[in-house]
Amino acid sequence: MLPYLWLLLLIGIIVRLSKIKLWFLVKGLTPIWIFLIFTFAMHLFLTKGGTRLIEIAFISIDTAGILEGIYIVLRLMFIIMISTVMTLTTSPIDLTDAFERLLNPLKWIKIPVHQLSMMMSIALRFIPTLMNELDKIILAQKSRGSEISSGSIANRIKAFVPLLIPLFVSAFQRAEDLAIAMEVRGYDTNKQRTSYRRLQWQLQDTLTLVILIPIALILIALKVIGV
Repeated sequence: MLPYLWLLLLIGIIVRLSKIKLWFLVKGLTPIWIFLIFTFAMHLFLTKGGTRLIEIAFISIDTAGILEGIYIVLRLMFIIMISTVMTLTTSPIDLTDAFERLLNPLKWIKIPVHQLSMMMSIALRFIPTLMNELDKIILAQKSRGSEISSGSIANRIKAFVPLLIPLFVSAFQRAEDLAIAMEVRGYDTNKQRTSYRRLQWQLQDTLTLVILIPIALILIALKVIGV
């Protein structure tokens, strides 16, 4: 449990420095609460070990299942919260530039680093676009009398199925338009490209490494010794 307290402390420091309100990060977990509950339930009923708490017919709950479910859910929550902070404080261009610079040595073994960075940049760019498109489709369905945000979970899932087809059609259309635009502008993945903006190592980067590396080593040590 101690590593998770360290992670919680680290996230608190990051949130404080980023000046992002904590409730905003917690609100970002709302869309996946069903997935988190399902994950916890899977570990609750399938992980065995420790003290047997409940046993009814073929259903049993052990302390190991409860702890494992809590740990996995906390990991997922921490990952989502850290990812949210990163995407809110760093522009997609900076992310892809940093990603390309980080993987730049892999070019020596013929790994298409630039293509991977371009894919990442396009994916990050299209996420808000597709979310806006999904909102428009939902509003259009609601105007036709479709019940999407009410009813049982099964009914909500069924109501979301008709949203997928127009969303996929829109996504493929936008992807085709982007591919044509890049081709018209002479984009070639095999050509050596330069950057208009070049990242420079700064003092903040050094301080970040000085802080994060010891914390990472502490977390690894705690995991190894089983604390």
